[in-house]
Amino acid sequence: MTPNTLAPFTLAHLSDPHLAPLPRPRLIELAGKRVLGYINWTRNRHKYQRREVLDALVADMKAQAPDHIAVTGDLVNLALEAEFAPARAWLDEVGPPDRVTTIPGNHDAYVRATSHRFGETFAPYLAGDDGRVGFPSVRRRGPLALISLSTAVPTLPLLATGTLGRDQLTSLEALLDRLATEDVFRVLLVHHPLKSDARQKRMTDAPALLALLKRHGVELVLHGHDHVHSTIWIDGPNGNIPVLGVPSASALAHGHYPAAAYNLLRIQKDNAGWRCEQTVRGLGAGFQIGQIKHVRLV
Repeated sequence: MTPNTLAPFTLAHLSDPHLAPLPRPRLIELAGKRVLGYINWTRNRHKYQRREVLDALVADMKAQAPDHIAVTGDLVNLALEAEFAPARAWLDEVGPPDRVTTIPGNHDAYVRATSHRFGETFAPYLAGDDGRVGFPSVRRRGPLALISLSTAVPTLPLLATGTLGRDQLTSLEALLDRLATEDVFRVLLVHHPLKSDARQKRMTDAPALLALLKRHGVELVLHGHDHVHSTIWIDGPNGNIPVLGVPSASALAHGHYPAAAYNLLRIQKDNAGWRCEQTVRGLGAGFQIGQIKHVRLV
């Protein structure tokens, strides 16, 4: 290693574990949006959101010994009160708060009555370096500045949209201004994709975020929500920015949705600037986890 080259830092990224099994809801909890969600779970989702798949994926991820792990939302399913404690116990098994960062997804704020529970339950995994739980937040890990956003808002039945809101966007712009003076690899964590063809699943103010990133830039964006492998490139002030999505971390392959997978991002600073290599590892035959692809992004 030359004086101008730092050791690589490996960031693991998984999303949408949708932890099973779903606790039996109380009758009073099955109102409004949760009724449809519960019917969907009992008829369909329980067949392919499997805890044994998630456990196999996490075991493989731990074997790769990443320096940090990012989980981009949807830890629970219907945001039932009984879902949060098991989800916290699972995340504690994944790793301690100094080695794991999580953000909420739309299922974590499924209904207004429990939309606050994610922040309460996972506070140590959400808090920024300043100890504050709120969004945006920043965690510096090695050469990385992990920037967490939240698009998790309660929505009407049949909708899975997300929204950042004006305050979060304004704060993000000021934050990126400050980080521009530091030599860090900026990784933006957000649950919803930045571009979506499905109006009922989109980030409603994605155009404002895209415009902000075009002005200020980050080095990488990681998201979940769509449950598919995804790589797109968006405009930044100094070139294109890679935006990566992953399948659900607990999924069996079904329909057009692939089986569970996660990303390993190997990030390194050298004389030429930043290098970032992506390795995708996922579920194959016989519940074996293996490498799906390897590519250099930056």
